[in-house]
Amino acid sequence: MSPLRLIVRAATLLTAAYLVNGLLGLLRQILIYGAFGTSPELDAYWAAFRIPDLLFTLFAGGALVSAFLPVFTTHRARGDEAAAWRLASAVLTTVAFVVSGFSLLASLAAPMLVKLLLAPQVPLPQQQLTASLMRIMLITPAVFGLSGIVMGILQAHQRFLWTALAPILYNLGMIAGVLFLAPRGGVHGLAWGVVLGAFLHLLIQAPGWWQVRGRYRPRLGWRDPDVREVIALMIPRMLGLAAIQLNFLVNTRLVSGLGAGYLAALNLAWQLMLQPQIVLAQAMATAAFPTLSALAAREERGALRRTLGETLGILLGITFPIAAGMILLRRPLIAALFQRGAFGAASTEWTAQALQFYALGLPAHAGVELLARTFYALHDTRTPVGVGVGAMALNIALSLAWIGPLGHGGVALANTVATTLEGILLLVLLARRLEGLEAHRWGRAVGQAGAATLAMSLALGPMVPWVTDRGWPGLLLAILLGAGLYGLALQCLGVPWIRWAIRRAFS
Repeated sequence: MSPLRLIVRAATLLTAAYLVNGLLGLLRQILIYGAFGTSPELDAYWAAFRIPDLLFTLFAGGALVSAFLPVFTTHRARGDEAAAWRLASAVLTTVAFVVSGFSLLASLAAPMLVKLLLAPQVPLPQQQLTASLMRIMLITPAVFGLSGIVMGILQAHQRFLWTALAPILYNLGMIAGVLFLAPRGGVHGLAWGVVLGAFLHLLIQAPGWWQVRGRYRPRLGWRDPDVREVIALMIPRMLGLAAIQLNFLVNTRLVSGLGAGYLAALNLAWQLMLQPQIVLAQAMATAAFPTLSALAAREERGALRRTLGETLGILLGITFPIAAGMILLRRPLIAALFQRGAFGAASTEWTAQALQFYALGLPAHAGVELLARTFYALHDTRTPVGVGVGAMALNIALSLAWIGPLGHGGVALANTVATTLEGILLLVLLARRLEGLEAHRWGRAVGQAGAATLAMSLALGPMVPWVTDRGWPGLLLAILLGAGLYGLALQCLGVPWIRWAIRRAFS
């Protein structure tokens, strides 16, 4: 089976699952914002989320998996299953001890973390609420850490079903928190829903572990060369993720000072932009990572260049029109989904102000997902991390400069500009590393996809006031019309790239 076919088959499964998960996530957000609006309580909930998310990301999430999976895959590509499972056992044991320890320390220091880092400007009762919510959610980093490693193991075996179901179960747990726990416990019910979702995220993958005949023996293996390689690859990635989390912390502090509700609106706009990124970009990048790692392990550079270029072309061709559609239809989209209960017209406007800038960066976020994983497949975490740290520094600087004239929208625009420059630089550096990316195979089609997106936007733009007045029916009609216009424009430009991608994937 060709590498692209492997990727497309896995990505199709993941996209379907992520789409279901995205709809559940959207339902979760509708329920949360319908119950709490853009209130100080919800501001406290999102602020409390930052530290548990920071611990998971640094010590057990993207940093560890991106370092672990290439080493694990290399052993499997060479037929050394025993070494692969020794490494898995050592990593699982280490995650359990290290992340639990840091979570305990963060729980003890929760009031100080809130006062110094997260929300120093808010009243004391809101700070205390944030600290109590944080302590509940600090249960989750260790659980997610174990689940993330299991997910990486299953993906290395091309077992994507159970890993695709895990986020769905996580969202179901959080929805249960909104529906059944929040009515009695208020915003604390939301926090306990996060804990429930984390355990479901881990447990749903147990059948996949049995299918691949997973082996585990408690061991730390600090002297194991493979463990040391994982740590060496992980440290630069941790620094890069720390820069990202620092950026989130800075944004939280900056936007908290604008007044009640702006942080919740900014977070909602970010979550809306993330939905197509998760459904499409993360699905494609996750599906591609094991295949790219295997090609790199076998030193098949030609196949690696070709596979990366074709995958990137498909990804950008999909995200261009989605980004344009989100920008044009941002107000009717937000109003149709969320404007009810405690979420009023002002909340819609605040969210729309941020979404227009976040959506502009959707293609860049999608490209960075894939390009960074290609560096990780090459056992190089330093290059994307160095670029990412520079991008986050620029992000913070631009946020400080633009929050004055643009408010919370300036924070969103800063993110888009920094991420776009990050993606361009990663593409240039990767082209040098691989001695080209065979841009002739996909570059022209991407340019024409951009032209088709512009044509779609010019035709759809005048309809926006009409769509806004007609709610859901008008919004659905506009989405269908936009998709049809985009496909027609591609045909007129001679780039039926969807059929091309399918033909390439299954040839």
